[in-house]
Amino acid sequence: MYETEYNEKLVTPEQAVAAIMDGDMLVHGLALAEPPALLGAIAARLRAGDLKRLKVFSSLPLKHACDTILAVDLMDCVEVYSQFVSTGERGLVSTGLAYFVPNHLHQMPRLLTEFIGVDVCVTTVSPMDQSGYFSFGTANDFTSTAARAARLFIVEVNRFMPRVFGDASIHISEVDAIVEHHEPIFTPPNSEPRPEDEVIGRTIAEMIQDGACLQLGIGVLPNAVARYLEGHKNLGIHTEVFGPAMVYLIKKGAITGSKKTLHPRKHVFTVAIGDQEMLDFMDNNPAMESYPCSYTNHPSVIAQNDRMVSINAVLQVDLTGQCNAEFLYGHQFSGTGGQLDFVRGAFDAREGKSILAFYATANHGKISRVVDCLEQGATITTPRTDTHYLVTEYGDANLKGKSTRERALSIIELAHPKFRDELLRKAEDMYLL
Repeated sequence: MYETEYNEKLVTPEQAVAAIMDGDMLVHGLALAEPPALLGAIAARLRAGDLKRLKVFSSLPLKHACDTILAVDLMDCVEVYSQFVSTGERGLVSTGLAYFVPNHLHQMPRLLTEFIGVDVCVTTVSPMDQSGYFSFGTANDFTSTAARAARLFIVEVNRFMPRVFGDASIHISEVDAIVEHHEPIFTPPNSEPRPEDEVIGRTIAEMIQDGACLQLGIGVLPNAVARYLEGHKNLGIHTEVFGPAMVYLIKKGAITGSKKTLHPRKHVFTVAIGDQEMLDFMDNNPAMESYPCSYTNHPSVIAQNDRMVSINAVLQVDLTGQCNAEFLYGHQFSGTGGQLDFVRGAFDAREGKSILAFYATANHGKISRVVDCLEQGATITTPRTDTHYLVTEYGDANLKGKSTRERALSIIELAHPKFRDELLRKAEDMYLL
């Protein structure tokens, strides 16, 4: 019954983006939901001089965004606002060609609607169903909020985008223009594992009890943790990012969601990043439920999951337990993202715990990631009052309830042995010992 409306709104990419005006704020679907045809058409307008100024709110840009609207040759007419400084825009931010917006991810929908403003939203969606609904697929996050707040909302329909349940649908009546572009979803390559990942993964897995609810990211460390969780029973998922490691555990029978106290038997997420196997698993799977990040990442919602365990990575930890996950070598390296959301939510859950993992050294063992003080200008991602468990390849430490002396000694034990004597001397100079 919606075919007529669909056909009336179906246009070419060039026609769809013609309504974008100079100075508009554009929000695009992040990561796997980047719409290549629409982003290419916008970049073409910028290069032709037809569109002279554009503001872009970006997060986790991958190939399509980086090759089009975030291309260096367009930075004289594009002002980039980065929600989370990742590989795609790290060089732009470090050279002053893009700007970081400090935020907690659960607040991002509100920041967009109340403080930043959205003029245009473009994203990839799954094909429309018989009831007139598209699915946001892999990227709900703040895109679903931006879509409804924008003056102009354009969807790029791609049959390769999985249809996902939960609060992940948008009706054709809310869409201003439709573009069809069918191509396999771009999936980023996997990073190479390090020997430390196996040790850290085993340590973390031993800290997780049967029936726990997990927030687990993507990459080599989550994959290592997953390998040691195969024998666990009735684990659940309430996470920011859904990835292949979780699919692996679901297929192994370790994750069932049967013991979850919130959304039992459902795998709850807001963003999915992974491979084709993950996309196939997600598609039309009633167990997969996606929600806006204002819900999945809100500490009060996270805390409703009994036995909640959050697992995140940091770059640097000082002797008091302050954790830096976003500043490196004098530059903004990433962002807060949902780390503090889950650190706080997991600790507030009944029998919950938050785990922050990091390698003990950097630069091939030449630099200690355990430091007396964070480097000048470094951002504190997780304050010392929130830090719960820390894990490196040398063990784990629970900082809750410990004095500054006890904290310093516990954290030094997580450092590489060759740095421990120097750290002890510095702790004495700081009157921590």
